[in-house]
Amino acid sequence: MTVATIPAPAFAIERFKLGNGLRVVLAPDPGAPVVGVAVVYDVGMRSEPEGRTGFAHLFEHMMFQGSHNVGKAEHMRHVQSAGGTFNGSTHIDYTDYFNLLPSNGLELALFLEADRMRGPAITEENLANQVSVVKEEIRVNVLNRPYGGFPWIKLPPVMFDTFANSHDGYGSFVDLDAATVEDAQSFFNAYYPASNAVLSVAGDFDPAQARELVERHFGNVEARTAPVHPSFAEPDLSAERRVSYTDERATLPAVAVAWRVPDPVTELDDFLAYVVLGELLTDGDASRLVERLIHTDRTATAVAAHTTFMAEPFASRGPTVMLVQAFLPPGNAVDTVLGTIQEELARIAEGVDEAELDRVKARVAAQLLRGDDSVMGRSRRFATAEIFHGDAAMSTRFPVLLGEVTAEAVARAAAALTPNRRAVLEVIPGGAQ
Repeated sequence: MTVATIPAPAFAIERFKLGNGLRVVLAPDPGAPVVGVAVVYDVGMRSEPEGRTGFAHLFEHMMFQGSHNVGKAEHMRHVQSAGGTFNGSTHIDYTDYFNLLPSNGLELALFLEADRMRGPAITEENLANQVSVVKEEIRVNVLNRPYGGFPWIKLPPVMFDTFANSHDGYGSFVDLDAATVEDAQSFFNAYYPASNAVLSVAGDFDPAQARELVERHFGNVEARTAPVHPSFAEPDLSAERRVSYTDERATLPAVAVAWRVPDPVTELDDFLAYVVLGELLTDGDASRLVERLIHTDRTATAVAAHTTFMAEPFASRGPTVMLVQAFLPPGNAVDTVLGTIQEELARIAEGVDEAELDRVKARVAAQLLRGDDSVMGRSRRFATAEIFHGDAAMSTRFPVLLGEVTAEAVARAAAALTPNRRAVLEVIPGGAQ
């Protein structure tokens, strides 16, 4: 047996913690005259209270509505005037805010992020405005789009039973309209203390100067206790669950099938085999399901597989999935595609050729390494590694760990994806043929 050797990228990473509990990661690299500043809060859609679906995403929007010393829309104006870009995003288990600026914009980014960490402008006007913005985003991305919410919104309630794991993280209009200023303030108080966040700085800067600037801007942010994150655990499936629905805007049938996989944090070694398995199944024309479903059988027009609903295997925790989704030509049977998927999994369970496995591991590792080429991507990745794995430097280890996954581990992973453990979501097209 051979094991692919994939080198770890070498970045100088400094980690420290402020008195208020804020974890800080500094990763200097003078290769390009830019600096990436990311703040990741350890709260996502899974932490939303019942009756407040969509609240994590709504609050991300609220964080751009001004703060103690920054007026409405001034974050955008300051960053863009300095030649930078910015954004924020909400995920199942975290929310991040990130800025990319020329090197001389480091203090500006730190000032802006520290100011809203002290507290965004939570007012009736801002809340009503952002509820309207979020509802419009849902209309555009889900309600009025073919396959909107497929499968990341539609499949969890088939797969899971608990509210935390199964609810719509985009939110219902009823819950969004019912949100109050008090709700928003309570969410900030609970989940946005400095002790529940990681500040990550990557790029062209002097570490000693950056440390002094971090202390200056974040050191006096109020110290508050980090929330205790509850367990999101629930039992695995013991019998297939299957749901279908008609999408009036869809023109082709589609199917998504998912199985529970080991916890990406507490069972990382076992989880890694599923990351490799997903690539083996659908990454590139030589992959198992692309070759079989699209090129040979012609029972699908597109197919993809990945771990976790948002395809971010190293920025998630708790119950999650291995997912395969496919779009079918008109008149093709979903059961035929499901049967082919199970056949290919059974073949992999019998053994994987080392050359094929090495090729696949090299591809997935290369994708991770390419992500580190971007200063902003690097900053965000270091922050999420600190949040989920307790060490930003773990981000540089993931390609190495994937290279160490054995053929036997991939075979065991494939063998575990049995029909009785799967959840299936079928889209019936209702649009014009």
